Amino acid sequence: MKIAFVGKGGSGKTTLSALFTRRLVAAGAPVLAIDADINQHLAAALGASDEQALTLPTLSAHLPLIKDWLRGSNPRIAAASQMIKTTPPGSGSRLLKVVEDNPIYAACVREVDGARLALTGPFTDDDLGVACYHSKVGAAELLLNHLADEAGEYVVVDMTAGADSFASGLFTRFDLTALVCEPTLRSVGVYRQYLGYAKDFGIRVAVIGNKVCDQDDLDFLRDQVGDDLLCWLGRSDHVRSAERGQVRPVDELEPDNLAALDTIRVALDGAQRDWVAYQRLAVEFHLRNARAWAGEDLAAQVDPDFVH
Repeated sequence: MKIAFVGKGGSGKTTLSALFTRRLVAAGAPVLAIDADINQHLAAALGASDEQALTLPTLSAHLPLIKDWLRGSNPRIAAASQMIKTTPPGSGSRLLKVVEDNPIYAACVREVDGARLALTGPFTDDDLGVACYHSKVGAAELLLNHLADEAGEYVVVDMTAGADSFASGLFTRFDLTALVCEPTLRSVGVYRQYLGYAKDFGIRVAVIGNKVCDQDDLDFLRDQVGDDLLCWLGRSDHVRSAERGQVRPVDELEPDNLAALDTIRVALDGAQRDWVAYQRLAVEFHLRNARAWAGEDLAAQVDPDFVH
């Protein structure tokens, strides 16, 4: 099961991503967390020190390795260098499990306080002024295209803020998109923008209210988002302590907030993935990228008979 946490900058996406990941880990579930946010704060939210966070490897730094491993013996891809972020799997491609031994995980995945974490990577000095952040996120998109996750296995992705994730097909890779929404008009505005972009692609969006202080806040969210409101979290001393570097066991989170995390898991577990549609959307966005900038010849990478 794949879940993305999205929303306005500052709404609490990273905090919710970390709490949900830590709740899954505490329950003994197989889980892989991916930080695909430009700000790269998920490691710290999971409990990494500043020094540890700086030493973590990144997916973007190992993109040639990722492409070469995923390519496998796929005859439609002449060389790993010809793969782009949207290249879909085909016959001969290597598919990944959530937990397994492979060269990509050995190079890119590290454990932070019990949680397995991969980072897309921040901007480097060489990127400033000349690179788009989607050049980093492309590594995560390739992974998700090739992940053969099953029920009871979890991939948790902390996404870029706002509607920026719509710059690629990454937004179609999830069984549930958890839109973190504060009780403010600006946060609700991002929710409406996200729905507008996602409506034609069968994206399942659930609103997670955050920083809900009182009944007025809750009434506001219910009025603005209606039945899309799945659950909500209140102000949290536990979270405030974590933001000051004092990360406590997730089981010490306030009972109502713990219950909200469990509600998210139930909703995610209840999702039914259509693997045919999943591959069809991967192909659609690959062809869009081929036509727009990568070159029409990359359409030949599509295996029309492949289904996960």
